[in-house]
Amino acid sequence: MAHTPLQWLCFPLFFHCLFFSSAQFFKTYVVQMDRSAMPDSFSDHLEWYSTVVSSVVVDNPEREGQGNGGGEDRIIYSYQNVFHGVAARLSEEEAERLEEEHGVLAVFPEVKYELHTTRSPKFLGLEPADSNSAWSQQIADHDVVVGVLDTGIWPESESFNDAGMSPVPAYWKGECETGRGFTKQNCNRKIVGARVFYHGYEAATGKFNQQLEYKSPRDQDGHGTHTAATVAGSPVAGANLLGYAYGTARGMAPGARIAAYKVCWVGGCFSSDILSAVDRAVADGVNVLSISLGGGVSSYYRDSLSVAAFGAMEMGVFVSCSAGNGGPDPVSLTNVSPWITTVGASTMDRDFPAIVKLGNGRTITGVSLYRGRITIQENKQFPVVYMGSNSSNPDPSSLCLEGTLDPHFVAGKIVICDRGISPRVQKGVVVKNAGGIGMILSNTAANGEELVADCHLLPAVAVGETEGKAIKQYALTNRKPTATLGLLGTRLGVKPSPVVAAFSSRGPNFLTLEILKPDLVAPGVNILAAWTGKTGPSSLTTDTRRVKFNILSGTSMSCPHVSGVAALIKSKHPDWSPSAIKSALMTTAYVHDNTYKPLKDASAASPSSPYEHGAGHINPRKALDPGLVYEIKPQDYFEFLCTQDLTPSQLKVFSKHSNRSCHRLLPNPGDLNYPAISAVFPEKTTVTSLTLHRTVTNVGPASSSYHAIVSPFTGAAVKIEPERLNFTRRYQKLSYRITFVTKKRLSMPEFGGLIWKDGSHRVRSPIIITWLSSF
Repeated sequence: MAHTPLQWLCFPLFFHCLFFSSAQFFKTYVVQMDRSAMPDSFSDHLEWYSTVVSSVVVDNPEREGQGNGGGEDRIIYSYQNVFHGVAARLSEEEAERLEEEHGVLAVFPEVKYELHTTRSPKFLGLEPADSNSAWSQQIADHDVVVGVLDTGIWPESESFNDAGMSPVPAYWKGECETGRGFTKQNCNRKIVGARVFYHGYEAATGKFNQQLEYKSPRDQDGHGTHTAATVAGSPVAGANLLGYAYGTARGMAPGARIAAYKVCWVGGCFSSDILSAVDRAVADGVNVLSISLGGGVSSYYRDSLSVAAFGAMEMGVFVSCSAGNGGPDPVSLTNVSPWITTVGASTMDRDFPAIVKLGNGRTITGVSLYRGRITIQENKQFPVVYMGSNSSNPDPSSLCLEGTLDPHFVAGKIVICDRGISPRVQKGVVVKNAGGIGMILSNTAANGEELVADCHLLPAVAVGETEGKAIKQYALTNRKPTATLGLLGTRLGVKPSPVVAAFSSRGPNFLTLEILKPDLVAPGVNILAAWTGKTGPSSLTTDTRRVKFNILSGTSMSCPHVSGVAALIKSKHPDWSPSAIKSALMTTAYVHDNTYKPLKDASAASPSSPYEHGAGHINPRKALDPGLVYEIKPQDYFEFLCTQDLTPSQLKVFSKHSNRSCHRLLPNPGDLNYPAISAVFPEKTTVTSLTLHRTVTNVGPASSSYHAIVSPFTGAAVKIEPERLNFTRRYQKLSYRITFVTKKRLSMPEFGGLIWKDGSHRVRSPIIITWLSSF
């Protein structure tokens, strides 16, 4: 009752309340502290952090109800492993003052991150075609725990069965946090940890309704269950989605353990929660972190996830992140730090064909995952309608948005809808509610010919842009256009595959052109994995269907493939560093499809480049025995940062553990010992020669001799010195130089590769040569 007068006061003063200075309200800020700067008068870091925050807090009675207390009341998280500091609720004015305080390294405003939303083990060579047991289950020599930062986990799924697994390793410090719908018994030898992080979410959106959301590790969205099962799901025979993709579903590393860190909620994923989860996961003892989300690109020292991942890397944890779903636009990548493995998406050799039979006799192929009570007779033609004005350019009426379809025009008809603005499955619901009996979903120029199957709520077929135009033209120019739809189930052995997904985010990495991103691609289109029991396969609230497995697409799906394979490598080589694992993944990746032609880009039906596929497509079997690896130590990454024009205070963000300093060992950022090689010539045309340096470590036979093969380039002569590397012992390091001499400055980057061969290993590095005048 005490709040009623205030509410009535605001009502007549609506505009004053609406436009009241934003400085009067709190937002969450992540505050990084210099741990070594704590005064001797303090014995506890959290006490010091609280005192520093209190020193800038402005006591303002007008902020009643916003937690107006001192520093301790404002703090929602403290960080002490990969990151030192706190997350606190502050006004903009207080945050600005806090940046000036002694011991404060950086103040980051809260960032909202978005999720980047089988057959893949067999496609990747992890499961022999003539075997009932996964090869990947037979190679796990050491326990590995993969931390999955996502929407939680549905523990009842058969993918998380722990039958036959050994006891949880003694080093593991994780916990099984409880809450609504989640008890200690929901963890087992497979799910060894489950935690929730919501203080940043609540601070940004207000207290959430626990009747609508589980304030526990239980996953009602499905995304987290799907990614966790892709990483390390136990084998489940007979897995399928409504009969599609029938077979045995298993994760990339079925012998690995899973620790679920729930950081994403109905209102999004917030950086303070993500940072706390990374901090906690490293302390718990994870070996691999799988993070299928992103929040745009900012400079290295301003990216809290980048800073946290740096700390995890220092502690020996491999971090894999999704590249984003911003393709086919260039420069659309997220998570581009060199210590993060950035994963793009590709197709597999499986699809779900469907057909559209037009009244003029033409048959067009598309894809669909529909199976339900509503059916369309394939031997009967039905009226078809397109509400757009022309076949080439979508307009609001052609996008099938809510409230745009007139039942008088679409009832009893198959409706053609253009992709864009609203979710693909939502368009089908709009058609269904308007009385339509089916939908043809047409790609536009933004999607090209890439086909992504969806579990629609009415008969629907998705078609590519070219065929979509033909269907729309037919509907617009014929007096009585008709069509029917046919659903053909599951098809294997599709060629060509893999193909880089059109939605997969692309380079170049404009933060640092010398660092190629993405690092590689992995299956991310039409991936079958475990699903929540709370949400239907379309994720729409109106979808009452419940399934045990679902098929999803996105770099969110490709990221856990790489995380799982990294776990396999870690289990086989427990002493390998994150950079050695990353090198093994990149240098063994392949760049040709199953027709022996260069990988293609689905958005253009033309060959893809390293800006789309990175080092290539993941090859797990080869990655376990790469021959040579490019090692990068934490100090090497720091030396790289020293080339990035950061101030001493900005660099200190990354030197929290060991007071690192710049030794100026890298004359060029391209000299970082990265598995990909990117030579960037400056705009100054007088610079015609550039030499980069690399060092490889022998992880193959003690006595090995490798010789170099480099592809020819039009714009530059490329010389490797020495051309042969002779190893006499395991873990021996040898260095080489690669010199580029410009022959002709090209207007666009030129791509090629360097391969070191010893007769049984092919250690490949992509090469990109850029003349800056081309940008």
